Amino acid sequence: MRRALGLVALAVTAMVALAFLIPLAFTVREITRDRALNAAEREAASMGPVLSLSIKPGDVERAMSATETGASGRMSVHLPDGTVFGTDRADAEAVTEAARRGGVSTVEVTGGHVVLQPVALADSQVAVVEVFLPGGELTQGVWSAWLAMAAVGVVLVAGSVVAADRMGTRVVRATQRLADAAAALGEGDLSVRIEPEGPPELVEAGFAFNAMADRVTQLLAAEREMAADLSHRLRTPLAALRLNVEALDAGPVGDQTRDAVDQLEREIDLIIRAVRTPTGRGSCDAARVLRERVAFWSALAEDEGRNCELIGADQKAPVPLPAAELEAAVDALLGNVFRHTAEGTDFVVTLHVGEGVTGILVADAGPGIDDPEAALERGRSSRGSTGLGLDIARRAAESTGGYLRIHRSVLGGAQIQIWLRTGERPTPRRSRRSRRRQRV
Repeated sequence: MRRALGLVALAVTAMVALAFLIPLAFTVREITRDRALNAAEREAASMGPVLSLSIKPGDVERAMSATETGASGRMSVHLPDGTVFGTDRADAEAVTEAARRGGVSTVEVTGGHVVLQPVALADSQVAVVEVFLPGGELTQGVWSAWLAMAAVGVVLVAGSVVAADRMGTRVVRATQRLADAAAALGEGDLSVRIEPEGPPELVEAGFAFNAMADRVTQLLAAEREMAADLSHRLRTPLAALRLNVEALDAGPVGDQTRDAVDQLEREIDLIIRAVRTPTGRGSCDAARVLRERVAFWSALAEDEGRNCELIGADQKAPVPLPAAELEAAVDALLGNVFRHTAEGTDFVVTLHVGEGVTGILVADAGPGIDDPEAALERGRSSRGSTGLGLDIARRAAESTGGYLRIHRSVLGGAQIQIWLRTGERPTPRRSRRSRRRQRV
């Protein structure tokens, strides 16, 4: 923005300066020329009274030497009989034409110009006074005036560019602070606020940002309070239910009921933890989390006759996500495998570490997912699912700038892919044509 404002100021000020200075430069040149010619005419006219009284050589030469141009040898007098006093530079035809017209005329000669001034003599004849002006005298002082005007123009343009740059710096600084605050808020820093500054529009945007941040903080606080209330409300009846289940006799019905209560408790813990845990803060080793969670679920897999395999988790894989949140996402995906596939269905968990991104792929040999888009909708019931598990995993991925995808696995069932962004997102380069189109 600073560069754009500087270029705009440079272009506008330069155009204004040129529009003013170019006509002024020509005016200065014409004024200098007219001043020199008028001075020469006055010198020639000063010989009129002398010539009207006497045309004797001595009188004429004394009168010529009394003038500045005559003393410097630049004046001559042409009498009607052809006599010339001084050094003449104009040809005879020009002198004759000037005498015939009776008015002052200027003729260009070698080395400059001559001013021809007709003067009436006592015997009604006409003499012509010639004053020579060297070429440099017509432009004397013009170049120095042009240089001074050019210097003034440069100073004006430079001053406008500096002023525009200072203004642009102020705007850019305020915009950058607003962008940094928005980025910090997006990363989970709810305490970030800014001091509005800059142009009125940016000040208004700053106040709006602070109001938005306050509102977000209030909403999250209310959500956490609701989660705490939910925890209290659900755990009391769940504890009573567990006591009743423990009183059941051993057997298929009792075991299934106890498993259902355990699963219900895990789901409640998962939901409460996902709601109360702020996203986008901290980091963890995805390989370690996967090893721990797969080891946890492998016991249940062994009881149900499932083959469980973990691939690619032998080296560290840091991701910008808290361990608790990644555990919740992995548990949600693995819980879906046990919940929506028959016993004996195999599954594979793969960790893929790429450049700037880390992927967790959970594939099973179950029936798959018929409608992936519907499965990602929160609260959409399908085959006994509320979609909360996939939504938890999706939000965990999106909190890092990543995404969740559902594909068909090589085992024949579903493959849930969580891609966590671990590096800077590359900024796509746009052509000048696309940038112009966007401005329009």
